[in-house]
Amino acid sequence: MISEAAAERAALGVKGLDEVLGGGLVRSRMYLLEGTPGTGKTTIALQFLLEGARAGETGLYITLSETEEELRDGAASHGWTIPDGILIYELAPPESLLDHEQQQSVLYSSDLELGETTRRIFEVVERLKPSRVVLDSLSEIRLLAQGSLRYRRQVLALKHYFSRHAATVLLLDDMTSEPGDKTVHSVAHGVVQLEQLAPTYGAERRRLRVLKYRGVTYRGGFHDFTIATGGVVAFPRLVSAEHGRAFSRAPLTSGIDSLDRLLGGGGEPGSASLLIGPSGSGKSILAYSFVRAAIARGERAAIFVFDEEIGILKARTREMGLDLHAMQQSGALALQAVDAAELSPGEFAHRVRWAVEQQGASTVVIDSLNGYHAAMPDEQHLVLHMHELLHFLNRQGTATFITLAQHGLVGDMRTPVDVTYLSDTIILLRYFEAAGEVRRAISVIKKRAGGHERTIRELQIDQYGIAVGGPLNRFQGVLRGVPSFIGEPASLLGADPA
Repeated sequence: MISEAAAERAALGVKGLDEVLGGGLVRSRMYLLEGTPGTGKTTIALQFLLEGARAGETGLYITLSETEEELRDGAASHGWTIPDGILIYELAPPESLLDHEQQQSVLYSSDLELGETTRRIFEVVERLKPSRVVLDSLSEIRLLAQGSLRYRRQVLALKHYFSRHAATVLLLDDMTSEPGDKTVHSVAHGVVQLEQLAPTYGAERRRLRVLKYRGVTYRGGFHDFTIATGGVVAFPRLVSAEHGRAFSRAPLTSGIDSLDRLLGGGGEPGSASLLIGPSGSGKSILAYSFVRAAIARGERAAIFVFDEEIGILKARTREMGLDLHAMQQSGALALQAVDAAELSPGEFAHRVRWAVEQQGASTVVIDSLNGYHAAMPDEQHLVLHMHELLHFLNRQGTATFITLAQHGLVGDMRTPVDVTYLSDTIILLRYFEAAGEVRRAISVIKKRAGGHERTIRELQIDQYGIAVGGPLNRFQGVLRGVPSFIGEPASLLGADPA
């Protein structure tokens, strides 16, 4: 087995993908990069050669399917200029073989083309002696071979030839001629598969998976990636067990004394709090109160907004005494709008990780889980994603607040997904009717770390901010939305001291 510590790697130059591969490609080996057209194979291949050129290595791009002009135009679209250290060798069939009048009758033209193609590949390699080689694509070689046995022998011949020249080779396969053919999988040292998914609504999603990598520990499973100006960026699947640091367990205040008392002293670092209730019941403003308190302590925070336009959010919260714009301008708050139709779950997890590890956010708000759910293929995957993401945040000592809107306003309430078991604290908000008014109630249903009040209190939100009133002990059935009054007729809501 190859020693990972001693093996010299050839970095692909693709952010995230080198991490998935355990540092890059082991040199002087042959690798297969496969995927249907449009998945990003050519872009990754160009990044592979450009990364070698930056290290002073000679690169060779052998193309049987695209012209040199098309490759250079593709590179230019990413802002790249292909340097002199990279040779693009356009390998087209000889003109004589394209003319049916000059084809020989004894030998098949495919035999002539395959032999001529192989000879010309060897000639250019002998002349250039490249350190990195891209062969695009195997589909053309497979068609020329006209048989699996001959095709396998041809690939083996290429492998042994390149190994003698100490070249790191990347073979591209668009999987169009024989999608189920696994011939090269057993020959190649490693196999990376690219996929493109088309959801019912929204932009296409791309993901990759390492199917094989001999003698090297790599990160298994699917990893989301995107193609943007500047190349491919991969987002390695988050594994929470790989991250962690020491942190203080001191309670975190919300800046609202009555809310802190309800929570048994305040929020907890290294824990996730779920604020659940119907739309408009105050979930976001409660979560943002912890952000304001964190920034007042000199800490940093991050808010990821799925459901509201940032400008409207800033104006709305400013009227309640929360100036998110000022917090953002000071550099203490990272405020990001997330479009669930455009952003993959892997990229979102990467953004959260960046906010915590690189920007130093100690308080994170995800507003809301409903929008995050829309970005996921199904509920089961959402729970798995949330499990890893919340455990990562908890291991970093981050105070995380997640809002979840329930279906309905009063009475029987439904949630689109159940993540209550992942939450350390659950704050339940409700509308209820009393004295001809629609009012709000707040209660803490669960708190793993320490005790909390079991009372149901009235929640008031106005231009002055948030206030938590006294226990609603003169009402029965508040959580059902239509309570019955059991107190004295003269008493009113919130009359009891907090």
